[in-house]
Amino acid sequence: MTEQIYKKQDKLAKLIEQHTGRDGVHETTIPSLFFIRQSTDIGPRHKVYKPSLCIVVQGVKENLLGIEQFRYGPSDYLVTSVDLPVTGQVMEASAEVPYLAIKLEFTPHQIIEVIRDMGIRVGPKENAKRAMFVSRIEVPLLEAVIRLARLLDNPEDIPVLASLVTKEILYRVLQGQHGVTLEQMAIEGSSTNQVKDVIEHIMKNYDKSIRIEELAEIANMSESSLHRHFKEVTTMSPIQFQKQLRLQEARHLLLSESTDATDVAFRVGYESPSQFSREYSRMFGFPPIEDIKRLRMEYDQRING
Repeated sequence: MTEQIYKKQDKLAKLIEQHTGRDGVHETTIPSLFFIRQSTDIGPRHKVYKPSLCIVVQGVKENLLGIEQFRYGPSDYLVTSVDLPVTGQVMEASAEVPYLAIKLEFTPHQIIEVIRDMGIRVGPKENAKRAMFVSRIEVPLLEAVIRLARLLDNPEDIPVLASLVTKEILYRVLQGQHGVTLEQMAIEGSSTNQVKDVIEHIMKNYDKSIRIEELAEIANMSESSLHRHFKEVTTMSPIQFQKQLRLQEARHLLLSESTDATDVAFRVGYESPSQFSREYSRMFGFPPIEDIKRLRMEYDQRING
């Protein structure tokens, strides 16, 4: 990492600490901008990543998408171009040097606007590409992110300038090593764009039975093409993707509500509670009730010191 990048990472770290001060994911007054601080390397966390840019300025994080690992730290940035169920874990963090990161969520419409307004030459429609990637950080991208974060100190500027700086940030990503991945996500009729439509359908109907023929029709592909392109984008089949969504939502329901595992199994779309319990244990390492007790105990220990 060059000296110039190091200095800018240090500026960004100071801004994150200034606006957080405690562990957690912190919303800001800038739409879709979040600051993340974590002082312990707690266990893996399962969640659905929205289309977003993540820049780590201290520490190291590892994401698991299916069976594929994405490790990134201060010299990298990570982009997720469609909704994806991910297992993420901070690998390096301490009270003295906490994990610090920013996350900027974006929409396909914003990508289309940048492609149009900045005059980026859109390449031909290509085969589907992995919807998560890690690239090396560059000075112009860091400078734009710092300018966006500094708007928090001048809130009267946010309504006018935040969208402009966000557009520059997305432009820098589009100009980067994997920018074509974002292009393909936004280009109408590209295989990545068609898979995105299928993902949106599964997200809305995760608790219902899905038919591959119906998904293929949504994508305007043959069933075999859909399987191939869907796996290239997500590392999973549509059924595996749906299963991860169901299990993540089941865990959320068990944590947030006082309800039993059988009820939750039915609510997220399982017809067999025993199958639900097996698949839950396979994904999270423990049966549902034991897992929730463990998570609550861990939470209490962190809160009480």
